[in-house]
Amino acid sequence: MGITRRSLTPELYEALHDGLAIPAHPLALTPERKLDERRQRALTRYYIASGAGGIAVAVHSTQFEIREPETGLLEPVLRLAAEEVERAAPERPFLKVAGICGGMEQAVQEARLAAGLGYDAGLLSMGGLQDWSEEQLLERTRRVADVIPVFGFYLQPSVGGRILSFDFWRSFAEIEGVIAIKMAPFNRYQSLDVARAVMESSRCGEIALYTGNDDNIVADLLTTYRFIVDGKPVEKKIVGGLLGHWAAWTSKAVQLLGEIKKIRSDSSFAASWLTLGIQVTDSNAALFDPAHHFHGCIPGIHEALRRQGLLEGLWCLNPEERLSPGQLEEISRVCRDYPHLVDDDFVAAHLEEWLR
Repeated sequence: MGITRRSLTPELYEALHDGLAIPAHPLALTPERKLDERRQRALTRYYIASGAGGIAVAVHSTQFEIREPETGLLEPVLRLAAEEVERAAPERPFLKVAGICGGMEQAVQEARLAAGLGYDAGLLSMGGLQDWSEEQLLERTRRVADVIPVFGFYLQPSVGGRILSFDFWRSFAEIEGVIAIKMAPFNRYQSLDVARAVMESSRCGEIALYTGNDDNIVADLLTTYRFIVDGKPVEKKIVGGLLGHWAAWTSKAVQLLGEIKKIRSDSSFAASWLTLGIQVTDSNAALFDPAHHFHGCIPGIHEALRRQGLLEGLWCLNPEERLSPGQLEEISRVCRDYPHLVDDDFVAAHLEEWLR
């Protein structure tokens, strides 16, 4: 028997639409590439203490290899994070998002696992399904949405995603159970397709737009989309972010979103925000390694966390995933040049407590 999909609580629904900072949770490993449970729990504690509005677990930053039978880490990693959130019992709304991958049966099975562990939504990846038709992807979404609320995900092609049509997103938005969409094509045209599709749907007000464009975070969060729908102007904002970039220096990311939420309705906001946006993008380039087609993006996040003591090393389940040439120096440069984006002091003050 399947699990009947539960809806978000009114408090979570309101928080989702107001805008949350949701870091994509990395995977902490020992030198033997085994799960480092102590540091895995410490990372979750760090995100909660940073003021994040949720976490996304078993996503790209957590490494898709956790699903491989010989690894067997999908359930343990999801469970550890859920346990830490339950233990911390944050007083604010806190959205637990589980990554969902694979074909029809795998996706439904992962949705049931996440729902059974108390996750609020599933971030549904279209990656690895290049030979599927758009209608097949829509049917897969409907099946998953019967189990758990769906956080849609437009993943950039360079890391396994695919280009999807405006009509796909228009139909996607009509699926009952879709609560949000993370736009991460790293492409302004394709992000525009998603925003317009949602705004032309009958569920425009029910779906929150989130940025996953780590290369354009601040500009996305400051942008109001405006289209004419049925002869009338309709506006919608990207309200928050679900980002791998926010897996490091998280307390600063939470502060950044808070400041943006204060000023984004003011059309006269200072141009200094656009300058800050470029600094965030520059920092992301050091972590995500676009110079080498994003090969070093997961080790880059790990390196930022290693410097703070949250991770012991850069080990990934795939031994071939490592920093690219010059990436270490780039991370040092952005840490030096943009100290206002780095939360070393915050982590140092609490690290011993999180690692207990």
